Amino acid sequence: MCPWTVCERQPFHLSARAVMPPRGLSLLARPFGVALLLAAFLLPVTAQAQTQPPGPDVWTPLTRRLVSDGFDQASLAALFSRAEVRFDPLIMARKMNALLEVKLSARKPKPEAPELYISYLNPFLLMQARSFLDTQRTALREARVRFSVPEEILTALLLVETKLGRNVGSKSALATLASMALAGDFSLVAPHIERRDLTPELSLWLRWRTAQKAAWAYKELKALLVYAKNAGFDPASIPGSVYGAIGICQFMPSNALRYGMDLNGDGRVDLFSPSDAVLSTARFLSANGWRPNLSREGQMAVLYRYNHSQSYTRTIMAVADRLRDAESPPEADTAGW
Repeated sequence: MCPWTVCERQPFHLSARAVMPPRGLSLLARPFGVALLLAAFLLPVTAQAQTQPPGPDVWTPLTRRLVSDGFDQASLAALFSRAEVRFDPLIMARKMNALLEVKLSARKPKPEAPELYISYLNPFLLMQARSFLDTQRTALREARVRFSVPEEILTALLLVETKLGRNVGSKSALATLASMALAGDFSLVAPHIERRDLTPELSLWLRWRTAQKAAWAYKELKALLVYAKNAGFDPASIPGSVYGAIGICQFMPSNALRYGMDLNGDGRVDLFSPSDAVLSTARFLSANGWRPNLSREGQMAVLYRYNHSQSYTRTIMAVADRLRDAESPPEADTAGW
């Protein structure tokens, strides 16, 4: 599940709005004195960049904020002092650099997206998907009974997301989300912004987008801590995608709390367990519009809410079609009758 498309719809933290210009009035249209003031505030990122790497207390502003939101101070201190929980400003910087390039090239023709990701139709992956259909038959049937999502659709979706659990990410979801949440302090990101020719208006936009993404990451970080506690996981050991999605179904932590379900009866939601991931994915699709006898176009519309990509939805449908065809008995040869 793509975190960045999902998070676009989330409300922003008030601090992200504090640097926004009044609606309908660009910086370039303001009086000269105001533009000068903003230009001074938004000096080129090279002038504001921190030249020293963050020290051992880099997490202090973030942990204080978490404590104020009700998390245990001693537990946070122990967690964020661990060697594997390291601040990486490049996580946010890479996203901001990419968004800048998109904004600056908005008028250029965009390359056409592929019709579908053909690599997921190779015989080896399809064989693995058929094996998943067999080994997880009970969980898949239960998901279909409860939420009306066909077994082939669920298998195809999990194949595209994580190759059925073989690629759940190699980064610490905690370190990823915490790094992005802390990066609301733009001075931590500024040294890694590649463009050095930003106008005051673009600099303002960049700060706003960074604050917006940091607010989203903080919300997801809190959800991850709650999810880990509920599931009995070590928060620092949960692997995730480059932007913090977790499990075989690649839920963002807030969706893990909202849609996660326990099917195997161990009393916890484990999205790295195929049975829990299957049922949780079906619940998400049902909550987002999946119904019995839904048209093919309607099915694709629901899958699009999982990841805002037409190529993604077409690929899932194509894989599901192949799996469904493989399950169908061959037609009898009646030519001689």
